[in-house]
Amino acid sequence: MEPQLLHEVTDAVATVVVHHPAKRNAMTAAMWRSLPPLLDALAADPRVRALVLTGAGGTFCAGADISTLRGSPDEAQRLAVRAEEALAAFPKPTLAAVRGHCVGGGAQLAAACDLRFAEAGALFGVTPAKLGIVYPASATRRLVSLVGPATAKYLLFSGELVDAERALRTGLVDEVLPEGELDKRVAEFTRILTARSQLTQAAAKEFADGRTDRDAHWARQARGSGDTAEGVAAFLERRAPHFTWSASTGG
Repeated sequence: MEPQLLHEVTDAVATVVVHHPAKRNAMTAAMWRSLPPLLDALAADPRVRALVLTGAGGTFCAGADISTLRGSPDEAQRLAVRAEEALAAFPKPTLAAVRGHCVGGGAQLAAACDLRFAEAGALFGVTPAKLGIVYPASATRRLVSLVGPATAKYLLFSGELVDAERALRTGLVDEVLPEGELDKRVAEFTRILTARSQLTQAAAKEFADGRTDRDAHWARQARGSGDTAEGVAAFLERRAPHFTWSASTGG
């Protein structure tokens, strides 16, 4: 099978799989190019309420396919940044499910997700210093927002790999699961996400990411959605709520 991004939608969760096992799921130029339009299509799909990004087999993503850097490094970086920004802008909750190596462009993609769950034994690295590459400003700022400036400098200056436990301590990942339990936990957590109010999630995502010009918009959405009334009624009636606001149409 050619290197590509595979995807499926099951139970309101879109799963995107980085598939290039011959090179530990390294991203080719074609794969970087294909991610933004794929995300646009999934964002517009009313079935989708959350997205999981993962890698085929036992590796998340070993970064960019280095052979793509020989021709035009600047163009390769532009493609990676465009993909990273498209992932960060996805309007519904995103979760990176990480096994094995999550390095370079792979770490860039994982950091662009809202959450990161890792299997014990995963390794993380931000490695541009090994190649003499200036890490993109957007990716650097995103890394700093996750782990703070000191850890971001440690990762960027050294290019050293850190294990899942250290990644958890520094905030690079949110949960570390024992070997063999990652899929179960991701399925369990995405079921929780898809049962919650998309209105709450979409507004919280924008606010948490620093957007400051949409307060009035979200107040209007809340007034017109009916989600608050439904949530309160469901709580008082001790039943599961049925939220109706959709990020595909209301955001």
